[in-house]
Amino acid sequence: MMLDINGCALNVELLGGEDPAKPLLIAHHGAPGLGSMEEPRAAFGWLADSFRVIIFDARGSGKSADVPPYDHDQWVADIDALREWAGAERFVMAGGSYGGFLSMEYAVRHPERLLALVLRDTAPDATHDNLALENARASDRVDIPEERLARMFDGKVLDNDDFRDLWRELLPLYTFTHDPAAIEAKVASVDYHYATHNAAFSTARETYDVKPHLHRVTCPALVTVGREDWITPVVNSEQIAELLPDAELVIFEESGHSPPLEEPERFQQVVRDFLDRALARA
Repeated sequence: MMLDINGCALNVELLGGEDPAKPLLIAHHGAPGLGSMEEPRAAFGWLADSFRVIIFDARGSGKSADVPPYDHDQWVADIDALREWAGAERFVMAGGSYGGFLSMEYAVRHPERLLALVLRDTAPDATHDNLALENARASDRVDIPEERLARMFDGKVLDNDDFRDLWRELLPLYTFTHDPAAIEAKVASVDYHYATHNAAFSTARETYDVKPHLHRVTCPALVTVGREDWITPVVNSEQIAELLPDAELVIFEESGHSPPLEEPERFQQVVRDFLDRALARA
C-alpha cells in the first residue's frame, strides 16, 4: 500500500496482521536509491508469526516517490512517522547496511522508543570506505577502474543507466560464494534512483558518525555480520558492539554482506533467540 508519510508517498507493507497485542518491528533496507523492501522481507519477514513487521521502500527508493530531502534527518523522521501510524509507543528497530546507519541514527535520537535493536552488516561512521575500497581492489572477482569506484563511493553517478552498470560491476563482491548467473537477475530486479544515491553518498553520509552517541542506546542490541563482508567489514561491527552498552556480536563465518540469505537457518535462530530474551526483559 502507498502511505503519505511526511509528504511523501511510501510503499509500505505490514506483515503479521494488525493485532496491537503483537509487538512492532520496523525493518529498514540498505542502499539508498538501490534498495527496497525485498531485502528486509527476506531478512526479517519470517518474524511475522510473532511480530507486526513493517517493511517499506524509503523515500527515493524502490516504488516510493522521489521526494527530497534524501538525508538522515528526513529518513529518521519517516521511521518515526511509520511507528506512529502503526500505533506503537515502543518497537524493535532493525536494519542492514545503510539501513543499519539509519537504525542507529534513530536509536540515538529516540532511545526511549526502542524495545531492542537488530543490526546487520553495518558501520558506525563512513571511515569503512577505505577498507571497502582496499577489498575491492584486492578481489579477483572484479576489475573496476578507479574512476568508476570513486564515482560510486563519492556519489557522482551520472544517471540511472550508469548506476545500473556500476552496480553490476560491484555485485560479485557481496556474496561468500560467487554465482555469476545470479548477477543479471539481481541487476534486473532493482528500481534505480541515482539522485538518491548521490545525495546519500556525497552529502548525507559525510557527517555520519554515531560513535559518540551510541552510549545512549540502553536497549538490548544484536550486532550481526558476515566474516567475508567486503563493504562493512567485521571490525565495524566489533566497534559498534563495544560502544553499545548492552550488545552481543555474532559473526557468520560463511557469509558475505548478507547472512540472512547465506546462512538463513542460523541467522533466524540467532535473531529469534535474541528477541525472545530482549522482549522478556522489556
